[in-house]
Amino acid sequence: MYGASSPDLEQIYFDKAFELGKKMALRGHSLVFGGGDQGLMGACVRGLESEGGESVGVAPRFFDLPGILHKESTEFIFTDDMRERKKIMVELADAFVILPGGVGTFEEFFETFTLKQLGQLNKPIAVLNVEGYFDALKALMDQSMDKGFMKRECGNLYGIFEEPDELLDYMENVHEEPMDIYKLKLG
Repeated sequence: MYGASSPDLEQIYFDKAFELGKKMALRGHSLVFGGGDQGLMGACVRGLESEGGESVGVAPRFFDLPGILHKESTEFIFTDDMRERKKIMVELADAFVILPGGVGTFEEFFETFTLKQLGQLNKPIAVLNVEGYFDALKALMDQSMDKGFMKRECGNLYGIFEEPDELLDYMENVHEEPMDIYKLKLG
């Protein structure tokens, strides 16, 4: 799960992240996340834990400061840097959930999306569009496809959802074929 670490957000974002974590646990899912104790990461993991769910936090050692990390996770993995953090998260996760966030979250979404587009991973990617936060992302992706910068099939590599239940239904039921990079570039 990728999402904001900031504690200075409107309450609706925390509520939806907590609800998502809670519903993940109730549906038998665990959580691999960036290890943050605050922001939407913290809200999601607390929702998960409220229903007895298990979590794996992954963070660089330089984040090991008071109040930053949620070390109460079922397992916590320290890395040397952000690159190693993302690599481990990609290896451990069965799917990717994107919650509202800033530049770090955008970068994580686009890297994961790119890996999927290139056939380097074949796991669901789902975006929780709280309060229309990702409407501009959807418009950008649509424009990229409309103007020919990206094949239309790329729009099928992720889903955008308004509610946690819709997102979880998608992640539990999507069965995608890996992207054929030859067809993508030449087809």
